[in-house]
Amino acid sequence: MNILILNGSPRRNGNIARMLKAMREEAESRGMKVTSVCVADLRIMPCTGCMVCRKKLACVLPDDDAQRMLELIQGCDAWVIGAPCYWGNIPGQLKVMFDRIVYGMMGESPRGIPIPLHKGKRAILVSTCTTPFPFNILFNQTRGVIKALKEILKWSGFKVISTIEVGGTKQHAVSDKALERCRKVIRKL
Repeated sequence: MNILILNGSPRRNGNIARMLKAMREEAESRGMKVTSVCVADLRIMPCTGCMVCRKKLACVLPDDDAQRMLELIQGCDAWVIGAPCYWGNIPGQLKVMFDRIVYGMMGESPRGIPIPLHKGKRAILVSTCTTPFPFNILFNQTRGVIKALKEILKWSGFKVISTIEVGGTKQHAVSDKALERCRKVIRKL
């Protein structure tokens, strides 16, 4: 099984990174092929909204890491995405990546109805925020991140098999219990 792990956080050694590391180690121990990418390492120009990619099935902007990410997504069997909460949503650089690869995530019928291009693939979503539990969920902080990612993945054909939301990271780092939960969801694959 080919797993793609995407750290959507600009912090390479933060809580999201710790959770994804636990998942990567568990997957590798089970013989899965794992590719890990940190969004902070990517160089992706913002989308201009020209919509040409919908017809050409390619972006008109010069090649950058957006095309490389799309190739990795197309080649994976399962995708693990970790993203911290930024104002109840995903970080901007992660959003820029999704904007630039929309043509490779979902097609479009002649009537404009979305056609998922990744049917049968599975996804796991991880989010953290400083807002303490249960307010991280009640106030749509980590829940907002998960909702945004689910929306993108739903129209792309991915089935989200598990989500992990951790609040209160201002007061404490991700717990060993949360890290074990990360390992456990990898075993579901």
